[in-house]
Amino acid sequence: MASYDRRIGGSPKPRRAGDTWWYAAVAGEAADSFSTRVRTRTRRACLGAVLLLTLVYAGLVLTATGRRWGDAAVTGRRADTRVAAFLRDHPSLDGAVTLSLVLACLLLVGIGVLRRRHALTGAAAGAVTVSLAVTGLLQLYAPRPRLAAGAGALAPSGFPSATATLAFGVAFALPLVVPRRSRELVTGAATLWAVALGAYSVADGDHRPGDVIAAALLALAVQCGLIALVARRGKVRPGTRRGTTARGLPATLTLALIAAGGLAAGFLLLGDTLGLPASAPYDPAELRLAHRCGQALAAGVGAACGLALLLLVRHVELDGGPASYRLGGPFVEDSGAPDQGELVGPFTENRDHEIS
Repeated sequence: MASYDRRIGGSPKPRRAGDTWWYAAVAGEAADSFSTRVRTRTRRACLGAVLLLTLVYAGLVLTATGRRWGDAAVTGRRADTRVAAFLRDHPSLDGAVTLSLVLACLLLVGIGVLRRRHALTGAAAGAVTVSLAVTGLLQLYAPRPRLAAGAGALAPSGFPSATATLAFGVAFALPLVVPRRSRELVTGAATLWAVALGAYSVADGDHRPGDVIAAALLALAVQCGLIALVARRGKVRPGTRRGTTARGLPATLTLALIAAGGLAAGFLLLGDTLGLPASAPYDPAELRLAHRCGQALAAGVGAACGLALLLLVRHVELDGGPASYRLGGPFVEDSGAPDQGELVGPFTENRDHEIS
């Protein structure tokens, strides 16, 4: 480490406002530094998402009641005449879903390349890849109870949903590459698109509601872990608090309404749909209620995950280096340093306190 003691011929400390020197690096690891606060809350959010994912897996995959509820939600799409009529009148939706996923991946990479955020673009693409890899491992190796012959589920086991994981992974990776002034609007709109894709996969019978819920939680956990890693490397800094809330209000308000309404309606209907009999015949009204309950819960959890991520990075700048360290207090005031302009270090100019 270079010496800054002028009595022994040390080099002068930097004078430009954009420079940081060794004290700034040390201060970045302090308990109350901005990087530490960002790293702490994103790491806790990651662990919380993993815990919720584990609970969803235990409740909806490992228990007979949860599997029966998931199958009822898939079967209930046929009893819901409006959903069946909508899918029948729009047979091209399956191709549109695939096309939208491809375009979303290209948009994620294209924005990062155009803004010359190559490292963050690679990190965002890596987070999506990790989410898909974990999804594949869970689908292949996560323990599941064996079903009796002839009693197989209506939809193949797909916990979590790969389609929903890709959609939510791309949506949650956008904050790394889009400008901060447009982050809430773009990420909120992408999250709404991911929620719609999850609803379609349940309505089409490809996945159960629990598969979509698990995909949203998995994508959130991976993205929060990535942001915590970025903060650990000191690549975050405080962002401006002006001009971003009003611009993203339409998307964030819609997410908040879907999250609150979906979770409230889902939990209210859940008590009426968990008491399904262990074997057929089932009441079509109960199946339709289970389908609507699953759709509400999947949409509510997906919107809540997107809203939580936006709150975690609301005032965080992710596409730049750390801010220059600046001190205040009596020692700096005694040194006669100006309020603005050149960077001020922790030592005053009287040399009595300098260390070698």
